[in-house]
Amino acid sequence: MPLHFRPLRLALALLAAGTAAGAQAASWDVKPGESIQAAINRAAPGDTVRVARGHYLGNLRIDKPLTLVGVDRPTIDGGGKGDTIRVAAPDVAIEGVIVADSGDDLGAQNAGIYIQPGAHRARVTGCTFTYTLFGLWIEKSNQVLIEHNTITGKRDLDSAQRGNGIQLYNTDGARIIGNNVSFVRDALYVDVSHHAVFRGNRLHHARYGSHYMNSYHNLWEDNDSYYNRGGLALMEVRDQIVRNNRAWGNSDHGIMLRTIQDSIVENNVVAGNARGFFIYDAEYNTVRGNLVVDNQVGVHLWAGSVRNVVEKNDFISNREQVKYVAARDETWGKQDGNHWSNYVGWDRNGDGIGDVPYEANDMVDRLSWRHPMVKLLLASPAIQTLRLISQQFPLLRAPSIVDPKPRMRPEHSDWRNWLGKHYR
Repeated sequence: MPLHFRPLRLALALLAAGTAAGAQAASWDVKPGESIQAAINRAAPGDTVRVARGHYLGNLRIDKPLTLVGVDRPTIDGGGKGDTIRVAAPDVAIEGVIVADSGDDLGAQNAGIYIQPGAHRARVTGCTFTYTLFGLWIEKSNQVLIEHNTITGKRDLDSAQRGNGIQLYNTDGARIIGNNVSFVRDALYVDVSHHAVFRGNRLHHARYGSHYMNSYHNLWEDNDSYYNRGGLALMEVRDQIVRNNRAWGNSDHGIMLRTIQDSIVENNVVAGNARGFFIYDAEYNTVRGNLVVDNQVGVHLWAGSVRNVVEKNDFISNREQVKYVAARDETWGKQDGNHWSNYVGWDRNGDGIGDVPYEANDMVDRLSWRHPMVKLLLASPAIQTLRLISQQFPLLRAPSIVDPKPRMRPEHSDWRNWLGKHYR
């Protein structure tokens, strides 16, 4: 080819590529009375479908990569049957719509938005889900982003008849950020899902704020779980980072650590629950810097939960600091100690560390578990004398959590702000 033709050929090729790219980025507008599904069917991969404010009845299927955008928050109504929206292709984005009235068939797992296997990199942002069985059902789809959505379930149904707010199954790399989920069965249900980030969510008025199983290498950060039966339930998992969350006012536990290993649980607030932490069959974890305040039981420790590092936590104003069921002592606070509001020891040298160890499970605690009316006498001289005698005569002593370096002052100066945060 002569050299003077080559620039012309290159310019034509660039013009053709630009024209093709422009063609792939068309926008389709849908107005009330028109069909959203018809616009989706006409659209090419990469296009945007813009839906004007209005009420649109019908179930949608998105089977190509495109963006569905609501203008002034239109409502897409599933009419009480099936999935309101089904995503059946990768790289689909849904923004700013109200997703309403899915079916109520638990067997079919009807959802506001069902993201089916292979629909990788789906994005659902700024949407409102109202009266959907499951809010979002995400199955075998990786790198999804679920951000700044409000999800409210079928609140007139019994809890067991509702679906979950956001359900993840067999996913990798999900980001669940800034969502408000309520009046569902479990706000977040996570199973076999790894390398995920759960940050800044508000999870309330559900059975569990989070029901979390068989999932590894995940980050749980800055979430609020309140007014549920259970706040955060981590079960049969490992390699988790759980930090800076708040679990309060739950009728059973704030944070459950059940069959969990190699995880870090730090700087969380656990307040006003029946049980602050429920720790069952947990090993090789670090529990550090948490505020455990005003729970009926601060920590219920059971089933061989040993070899954990428990340091610099504040246990304040719990009716029972630790309920411990085991055959031998377990030592917490070997390096830095923990603060216990009912510690009655002293600090003669003023170094901030008590001079005698703290024991959490003495005879008085056992009596109060078996005979709750004993709690009425906890401040009496007789009970204090009994506690002293049990320490002096080991035959009367029960296995206990022992802290050799109890801290005289709490790390959390704002702990009073968390008093009275009980279930209602």
